[in-house]
Amino acid sequence: MTRLLLIRHAEPDEDAQGRCYGRLDIGLSPAGLASAERLAESLRAVELDAVYVSPRLRAVQTASALGANRVVDDRLRELDFGQFEGRTYEAIEREQPEFFRSWMETPTMVRFPGGESYADLRERVSAALDDIVTANADRTVALVSHGGVIRAALAIALGLPDDRAFALALGYARISIVDVFDGTPIVRLVNGVSADVPVDL
Repeated sequence: MTRLLLIRHAEPDEDAQGRCYGRLDIGLSPAGLASAERLAESLRAVELDAVYVSPRLRAVQTASALGANRVVDDRLRELDFGQFEGRTYEAIEREQPEFFRSWMETPTMVRFPGGESYADLRERVSAALDDIVTANADRTVALVSHGGVIRAALAIALGLPDDRAFALALGYARISIVDVFDGTPIVRLVNGVSADVPVDL
């Protein structure tokens, strides 16, 4: 069995509020840095064999205190919003109302100009999960990443259609757990806190 702890990064800097920030490399807020430290401290009793992390600063900062061997995997990066990176939702809605409406109504069906679609995200996340599970039989590993990536990972594990991925609530610095037995995923926890994490396999 492989146990995957899927950890969303802690709260980002206030510059991210109200903006698209997938590729944008924003760090953690002071509150986010503090919650990342608390998260790491509360996971001290969990023996992590490795930590796979998105290359984005907010994920790297969240993972930095976990203490296990860290591996940066570019496939764990957040969705690329292309031309919308750094722009506010208000500006996008005002300037491109038809696209914005489609995005809000069917978020997994749109492709961002110069960026990615949800299908692109899901494909690379699926490949990353397969590789990580294959490399970590009988181990416990953490993946520190982003809301979109973890929703895709959970949707894959649960066999959800794409349009149900956004029904999964995921807070900052929250943990989800997927155990994989001979290629079969079992979802143990969604959007939990460290106190919910079993210490052993």
